[in-house]
Amino acid sequence: MALEGWSIKRMQRNEIKDFIERWHYSKSINGCKSSYHYGLFDSNMNMQGALFYGGMAMANQWKKFADNEQDVLELRRLCCVDETPKNAESFFIGATIRDLKKIWNGKVLVSYADKQYGHSGTIYKASNWELVEESKGAKVIRWGDKLYHDKTIRTKYKPPKFHKDQGVLFGDTEPQADGMLKPYAKRLLKALEDGEAHYTETLGKYTFIYKL
Repeated sequence: MALEGWSIKRMQRNEIKDFIERWHYSKSINGCKSSYHYGLFDSNMNMQGALFYGGMAMANQWKKFADNEQDVLELRRLCCVDETPKNAESFFIGATIRDLKKIWNGKVLVSYADKQYGHSGTIYKASNWELVEESKGAKVIRWGDKLYHDKTIRTKYKPPKFHKDQGVLFGDTEPQADGMLKPYAKRLLKALEDGEAHYTETLGKYTFIYKL
């Protein structure tokens, strides 16, 4: 068996970040919500794949799949090195699903196969996911070899929160940053203005779900 001795490991986001940014076609995990992170290891414990599940990228999109937001997770990123055996990705997904059943009480997993990159969802079909929708393309921003959702140029700092019992502000921003565009949003806006980035249409996606 090509995958004899291979295993998965539950990991932290920072432990798989560099791997995904090297091997995933998006080259980024910026802005991705993430809750459960996994690595795929060969028999010599070399990492050969990484993925993570998290809240859905689009606001309120979860309503299409369940009654409660907490019952839905999206497979946000999945990648393996190019030389992995043919069935490595389906093995990887299947193993993480079995682990999620032990630690998560939700009901539905959602993932997308992006036609823009020639994906048709073969690995999801092989892993018993259900094809539920084929969406049309969307307007995105291309900057170099990356695509950005149009909302990226409007991404602002969220207001800090005040903990009344501790009497302190907490969060990842300073109070004066509330409402200001984040640095990468500013850079993308400037790239559009300078002609380095431009709008384009994507080819659409296939939507797959897996009911636990």
